[in-house]
Amino acid sequence: MNYTHLTQAERYQIAILNKAGHEQSEIARVMSRHPSTIGRELRRNRGQRGYRAKQAHEFSQARMRACENGPRIAAETWALVEERLGELWSPEQICGRLKELGLPAASHEAIYQRIYADQRNGGTLHRALRCQKVRRKRYGGRERRGSIPNQVSIEQRPAIVNRRARFGDWEGDLVIGAGQQQALVTLNERKSRYCLIAHVPSKTAPAVSDAMICLLTPFAACVHTLTTDNGREFAQHERIAGKLDAQFFFAHPYASWERGANENMNGLIRQFFPKKMRFEAITTKDIELAMHRLNHRPRKCLGFKTPHEVFMKQLHSRHSAVALQT
Repeated sequence: MNYTHLTQAERYQIAILNKAGHEQSEIARVMSRHPSTIGRELRRNRGQRGYRAKQAHEFSQARMRACENGPRIAAETWALVEERLGELWSPEQICGRLKELGLPAASHEAIYQRIYADQRNGGTLHRALRCQKVRRKRYGGRERRGSIPNQVSIEQRPAIVNRRARFGDWEGDLVIGAGQQQALVTLNERKSRYCLIAHVPSKTAPAVSDAMICLLTPFAACVHTLTTDNGREFAQHERIAGKLDAQFFFAHPYASWERGANENMNGLIRQFFPKKMRFEAITTKDIELAMHRLNHRPRKCLGFKTPHEVFMKQLHSRHSAVALQT
């Protein structure tokens, strides 16, 4: 039997039977309702003068309206939530950051419910949520992209990289525009999750290697390793490694989990540059905005600190250590 809410007429019947001294089980039998329904009704919708049908119905309707408008969240807290949603933070990131800063918080479930209630009422807050399609795993098949000379397998990469115990290990990839035209070079530092993005007009190895060198040169002292997939766009890996004085490694074909942090970041980047978007119109300002949003958004894996905070702290510590040595 499907549950239905009690009507106002039923509440008058409950009030009459309850006042006459009938037990809850007896009221339930007379009304063909479950005893727990009657017990819950008498408990939740009771006033200071006992259970009265009209007042009980008003209590119930008020509670239903509150649910439709989303969970109760303090106005000042919700103002902060809306501000961060505007910056494309996830509800979990918002919740964690508020707690980390010692501010009045709301659970991420409550924020989601409030967003969905807003959507039902014609609001637009849901557009800030990341909606990703179900990914289908790619199986088997031979490698069709050709081999890259002098590749060094990820199997030879130092174990410390897997543990994320060192600052300065990077992963790289491309995010491709619509029609396989133009691309974004994406880099992320494994420990801090700090990301760097550059636009390239083509997927050629020279263009990609130039972009990677340009992005990482300011942090060359903090680049120990680079790991990418087997795309031909990384054919100039030896040039990149030489310019940055770093080791370059290649993951196994169709093993995206070996570069999990970078794959996750590419998914986040798609929030700013969707798959059907053509990249010709992307500006430097667009890329800087995406990088700022991603690097200044708290991450659960970082204890709800931002990648920028963690990265800059590590960078400052390194520079201080070098200064002391000199």
